[in-house]
Parts: sequence; C-alpha cells; structure tokens
Amino acid sequence: MASATSVTSLVDEVNCPICQGTLREPVTIDCGHNFCRGCLNHYLEIPIPDSEEPPTCPLCKEPFRLGNFRPNWQLASVVENIERLRLVATPGSEEEDVCQEHGEKIYFFCEDDEMQLCVVCREAQEHRAHTIRFLEDAAAPYREQIQRCLENLRKERDEIQGVQSRENQRIQILLTQVATKRQKVISEFAHLSRFLEGQQGILLAQLEKLDGDILKQRDEFGVLVSEEICRFSALITELEEKNKRSARELLTDIRSTLIRCETRRCRKPEAVSSELGQRIRDFPQQAHPLQREMKMFLEKLSFELDYNPAYVSLDPQTSHPKLLLSEDHHRARFSYKWQNSPDNSQRFDRVTCVLAHSGFTEGRHTWVVNIDLPRGGSCTLGVASEAIKRKGEVRLRPDEGVWAVRLACGFVSALDAFPTRLTLEEQPQQVRVSLDYELGWVTFVNAATQEPIYTFTASFTQKVFPFFGLWGRGSSFSLNS
Repeated sequence: MASATSVTSLVDEVNCPICQGTLREPVTIDCGHNFCRGCLNHYLEIPIPDSEEPPTCPLCKEPFRLGNFRPNWQLASVVENIERLRLVATPGSEEEDVCQEHGEKIYFFCEDDEMQLCVVCREAQEHRAHTIRFLEDAAAPYREQIQRCLENLRKERDEIQGVQSRENQRIQILLTQVATKRQKVISEFAHLSRFLEGQQGILLAQLEKLDGDILKQRDEFGVLVSEEICRFSALITELEEKNKRSARELLTDIRSTLIRCETRRCRKPEAVSSELGQRIRDFPQQAHPLQREMKMFLEKLSFELDYNPAYVSLDPQTSHPKLLLSEDHHRARFSYKWQNSPDNSQRFDRVTCVLAHSGFTEGRHTWVVNIDLPRGGSCTLGVASEAIKRKGEVRLRPDEGVWAVRLACGFVSALDAFPTRLTLEEQPQQVRVSLDYELGWVTFVNAATQEPIYTFTASFTQKVFPFFGLWGRGSSFSLNS
C-alpha cells in the first residue's frame, strides 16, 4: 500500500501552475505545459494590452494558439489514480464516485448514450465514435435548462401562491360576510320577537277591555230588562185584578187606568251598544301595525341578506378644508374655519365634500349614515365616480358622476338632472345607502322606518366611492361601523 508521503509527492507533481491545486480536467497547450481547463479559461479572460498578440503560457510565457489546447486524457487518468491512492493512504477520506465496472474515477460523459464514463470506459469500442465531454462541460447546458425550468417553476409557484393568497382573502371576506349576516338574522329576529310580544300584549289588552265592556253592558242590560219586566208585571196584575171586580169597581177610575196601560210603551234595550259592536268589528284593524311591521321585517331581512354591509371610512386626502374629520374617520362636522390641509389633486376645494377611502367596481353594498342637522344645515349622501371633478365648482348630478340626495331641515331632494323635492312621511335621521354596481342602482331608504326615499338608475363604468357633503354650522354625520 502506498504511503501518505509518496502519495503527497505524486500530488505535487500533478498540480496546476495557476491554482496550485490538483489538475482538474487537464488540458495541454502548444508548449507542452498542462493546466486545469477552468483555470486556463479564466486566465484567457484577463485583458491583454495588445489584443493582436497571441496569448502566452502562464508558466513559460511562450505564445500559444487559441483553441489549440487539447484534453490530456492520460494525465487525467494519472490524476485519477493519484486521487485513488490518496484516498487509500488517508484514513477517513470520503471515496469519490468511481466506475462500478473498472473502479476508476468518473471524469467523462457520453452524450450519445447519456452515460458517465471513466478513462477505461471512454477508450472502449462502443464509445469511440460518440461525443465525449468532461462532466462539467456536459453538465453546463443541462444546468442552463434546469435554471430555466427553475425560473418557470418558481414563477408558476409564485402565481399559485398569489392565487392562494387572494382566494384565502376572499374566503375570509365571505366568512366575515356570513358572520355578519348571521348576526343580522339574530338581531332582526330578536327585534321582531320583542315587537311581537309587545303587539300580543296590546291586542290581548284590547280584547280584555272588549270582554269587560261586553260583560258590563250585559249586566246593565239585565238590570234594565228586569226593571221593565217588573213594571209590566205590575200593570198586568193591576188589570187582572180590575177585570175580576164588579162593574162599579171596574168603572172606578177605569179611564185613568186604561190611559196608563195604553200609553205605557215597552223600552227595548240593546244588549250590546252600537259603539261596542263597531269596536268589535274594527278590531282586525288593530293588527295592521303588525302586518306593516312583518312586511317591513321581511323586506329588510331580505335586503340585508342580499346586500353586503360595507365598511366605510372617510378619506382625509379628499376632504374639503371646512370639514372636521374624527380620528377614526367615521364622523365629519362642518366648520366655517378652514383646516390646515395640504393641497393635492384629490382634495375638493370648492364644494364641502369628502369621499370614502375605498370604492367599488362590482357587487352589492350597503351602509348607514346618521345625520344631525341644525336649522339651515344640509347633508348630501350618495356615490360618486372616481373621475369626479375635485377643483372648482362641481354640479352634483348624474351627468357629472354624482348620484345623491340632499337632506335639509324639513325637506329632502333628489339631485337628479333636475333636483326633485321628495314627499316623505317623516324626515329621515338615519339613511341607508345601497349600491348595486352591476344593475346600476343607487337606493336610499329611511333606515329607521324602511320608507323608500329615492332610487337612481345608472350605468357604471368606473370605480365609484361613497360620497358625502355638509353645509351649515353644527351640521354633522356619522357612519355605522
């Protein structure tokens, strides 16, 4: 067995003059010196002052021709044998890949058979006409292909991860919407239950009163009838006794007796007064509030389950300087004092308006606005196109990209092509604004009574935002979060 010292001496003999390491893929140039293929390629990449002169040997400085260096298979075999000896002589060294058939280190790759070869395999008859390359040279184009595949796979993986992220976010939104709808169903049915209990108490109390009034009139009727029967019974008894007497006694005061009997008229009292009878007949009308409430309940429940509650917050970048926004951006108040707001292209500078932070390009959405208006104040609610004019005067009407209603003390107007004053049962304090982007509906409803206010029909092509405007000292609104 070779000693470690002799192996080290052999290794020194096959070192590369450039890297001072054991030759890897040795090649020989014109002067006969051997170098690692990689080291020589790197050496040739160094710029030469006079590019017309041929490169020189790194060791002896003799010129050699580019492309005239050739693989030194014999030296490669020697290097392989030395490496094997070193592995044997050095305890604990890891054995490199070797040919299973010949026990030689694998240096080459046959591109025709796609086989890894040692020096002995390369010289075999079946590979002499094949394209044989060093392992690294053969692996280079495959590394490039692998790199391209990796880039494509990573890109597709990133796209899938993006889809996963978007869909997970969408699922979370849907779960949140379902939870909101569940809470809405519980809340609405609890409200209905309380209302039904109250209505039941009212109707039962009214029926109890009717029952008492009927019994009272029954007792009064009984007393009256008994009195009449007693009076008539007394007259009948008197006449029967008169008729049994003698002619002289019969004729005594006969005219007065007959007059009393003939002029006596029977009073025919009613057991139930006409007024009480009318109350009984009108009792079904007492259920009309219940019918209206049930109708409103079903309409409201159906509406709120169909539309998604929108989380609306005000965008301070669009707010007119006379609007004071709360820290949570859910409330706004009008002030004649201008705020120190930096000017930007998004901010309204003439109309005292503000947009919501987020807009919509699809779907059905609803939000509720609480309004507090002093005398002389007004509030404008609706939606506005993303392209709404921000500077100068803005006409708040559909052809300018605004679909809104204006509420003031005592009246409500729809800001259509021509403002239309609306007739409502009561002045809304809470307004529900609903948007159906695909159908192009913007609907306003009194959130407290469910009374319809107005509906715009549009054809949306851009993103639309919840829109709000205020005027008048002390005027304010807040958003239900």
